[in-house]
Amino acid sequence: MHRGNDSHSSPSPADRRLSALVRHLQGSPLDAADPCLAAAPTSAAQISVFDHVVRAPEDPILGVTVAYNKDPSPNKLNLGVGAYRTEEGKPLVLNVVRKAEQMLVNDRSRVKEYLPIVGLADFNKLSAKLILGTDSPAIQDNRVTTVQCLSGTGSLRVGAEFLARHYHQHTIYIPQPTWGNHVKIFGLAGLAVKTYHYYDPATRGLNFKGLLEDLGSAPSGAIVLLHACAHNPTGVDPTAQEWEQIRKLMRSKALLPFFDSAYQGFASGNLDADAQSIRMFVRDGGECLVAQSYAKNMGLYGERVGALSMVCRSADVASRVESQLKLVIRPMYSSPPIHGASIVATILKDRAMFQEWEVELKAMADRIISMRKQLFDALRSRGTPGDWSHIIKQIGMFTFTGLNSAQVAFMTKEYHIYLTSDGRISMAGLSSRTVPHLADAIHAAVTKVA
Repeated sequence: MHRGNDSHSSPSPADRRLSALVRHLQGSPLDAADPCLAAAPTSAAQISVFDHVVRAPEDPILGVTVAYNKDPSPNKLNLGVGAYRTEEGKPLVLNVVRKAEQMLVNDRSRVKEYLPIVGLADFNKLSAKLILGTDSPAIQDNRVTTVQCLSGTGSLRVGAEFLARHYHQHTIYIPQPTWGNHVKIFGLAGLAVKTYHYYDPATRGLNFKGLLEDLGSAPSGAIVLLHACAHNPTGVDPTAQEWEQIRKLMRSKALLPFFDSAYQGFASGNLDADAQSIRMFVRDGGECLVAQSYAKNMGLYGERVGALSMVCRSADVASRVESQLKLVIRPMYSSPPIHGASIVATILKDRAMFQEWEVELKAMADRIISMRKQLFDALRSRGTPGDWSHIIKQIGMFTFTGLNSAQVAFMTKEYHIYLTSDGRISMAGLSSRTVPHLADAIHAAVTKVA
């Protein structure tokens, strides 16, 4: 008897395959021996085992550039990206970097072998001296271990993984606000992330009282993330006297400092001045971690060059810490890339090249300072409501304008100016030509949008 249309007939091979795939999406394993699955034809319409994956939102910072790139307006301006631009709005490769690269290319003895797990030895030694000082007692006593990492982000992540495995406290306090990636880096490493007061919206300066209260109430031994200089996103830094109060409080409570140094030399134009907060903590003999990046100050963004230095109580402890850092790095990326670190080492170990770098670095910092002054003057000349003096008081690559998300959206829609929704702008993305356009946009946003 023909039963082809009988509701009780056996399911077809296609139906069985579909059912198996659906069960797999719900968590059941696929049976590779199932002849229906093995014989099933491949087509564009077949179900993917990743059909359940939802589209993730764009990164709030990198997504600004995505939106900017899609905008056809000839007047568009990207102030979201944290990368230096010239007066012509172009990316900059430092002359000293090109010179170092040419030297490396011309050296026929160079090979492309793997680096050790901890990275390039010269790079590590010179990076520690750059950030801690050539006369640092910690370096002289061999109490510092430095490992090459994948820029600042990778340095933070390696340090966070180490602390999650080997430190007795698993809570880290980060400033509010801070760089958006900090929360994810520390959270995914296994640390509990809490915040401490930092920025005061009313004064657009430092909430020093709130900072001291929050750190004062933190549990003994907690980890504290500190921006070494040019705080991102606010551009607000403690004074030298305030740093000393922070140091005394943290040491009295045995809080562990974890410095993020992404802008050494980029804030003031002086490498030593921008490292003073870190050196203050190292001079007292206590322990700390320092994540260091050469993305900004050498313009090596895409080379991913960074270092993690851990200052320990003794040389023996530093040696044991390094052995465990290797166990963190090995399954993460095995060993770091050689090219960018070689550029840095070439510049740092040659006196003439180092001095040439200092000159170029100061020129970048000075141009940013000039952009601050020009924007402040432009807003004042337009009579823009509010006190905009914070623009020239803040330092570094970024300025926290005080604009709200609605005002930011207005500027993007009406003026094709792209910045993060919290009102942070990259001063390095401005030029004398674009300052008037930005000033017009800010004036309109403040006067027309609540």
